[in-house]
Amino acid sequence: MSFNSFGKLFRVTTWGESHGPAIGCVVDGCPPLIPLSEKDIQPWLDLRRPGQSSFTTMRQEADQVKILSGVFEGKTTGTPISLLIENTDQRSKDYSNIAQSYRPGHADITYDMKYGIRDYRGGGRSSARETAMRVAAGAIARLILGNKITIRGALVQIGDKPINPANWSWDTVKTNPFFCPDASIVPVWEEYLRNIRKEGSSIGAVIEVIAEGVPAGLGAPIYGKLDADIAHAMMGINAVKGVEIGEGFNAALLRGEENADPIYMKDGEITFGSNHAGGILGGISTGQPITVRFAVKPTSSISIPKPSINKACEAVEVITKGRHDPCVGIRAVPVGEAMMACVLADHLLRHRAQIGCK
Repeated sequence: MSFNSFGKLFRVTTWGESHGPAIGCVVDGCPPLIPLSEKDIQPWLDLRRPGQSSFTTMRQEADQVKILSGVFEGKTTGTPISLLIENTDQRSKDYSNIAQSYRPGHADITYDMKYGIRDYRGGGRSSARETAMRVAAGAIARLILGNKITIRGALVQIGDKPINPANWSWDTVKTNPFFCPDASIVPVWEEYLRNIRKEGSSIGAVIEVIAEGVPAGLGAPIYGKLDADIAHAMMGINAVKGVEIGEGFNAALLRGEENADPIYMKDGEITFGSNHAGGILGGISTGQPITVRFAVKPTSSISIPKPSINKACEAVEVITKGRHDPCVGIRAVPVGEAMMACVLADHLLRHRAQIGCK
């Protein structure tokens, strides 16, 4: 299986399966002399860690990261950084009933179609378990970006229940299990997801990630567009089915004079009157906040019977046992932040290589 790496100068390769002994990644291209230890990575992994509330999977994984290479005397050496997380709470027997059957809406069938083999234990390589290593890599990317660039994400919609943007508070994101910026919708989501879980079903969600302090000039025209790489990174997250940047699909509803962001000079600096572009024009950052939203489909592993087939191409009904998120969008928030960090770190290094440090 190829295509387990992403990025050009800041390059991440992940490995491992959901029910294997461990998962890990190799981060290549990190500049030398950056202070780095497990303590710089662990807090971000803790945000994504499963089993922290009744609204996520009850699988209990400590997600304790180990740095195996690329660091000497507390600083990066410029060589590949290898990271490891051991799997400690697998229950492979929960998946024995689907060893010969395909879950509707799941990658089970396409993996088997392509490779002629699949790891049915928790989805193997297609499991969201793999995203822990993206979060670990994102923590390193944040160190490359420095303190001037801030990346924050929030859950803005579950099912047909969106937040009220007028109530947006970043402080509120830290006070609830949903990464939700609107305190008024939290009890609504709690009741909604409890009922979804009781029914043995799942629901989708929308996540928004905002990067502030990004300098103008990142990205390149035509085939190196910053927004194209961000969209590629977000679409690569498990269960993501749609991505929009800035005004996104809503831009199709606007007239030209409404969508174009006015440009002014203020105190000798270029400024914009709005940000419909989401901080990117022509594939190059404008210096405004970069905004991206992505939609996550409902978890396909549910206990409601669905028609399918088995490996013998016989008709069956599939029910998935085990511990699953009723809404995978919740834990996708730190993953989206990490992917934004990795893309921006990669483009920052590309920019320096082409333009130099300015």
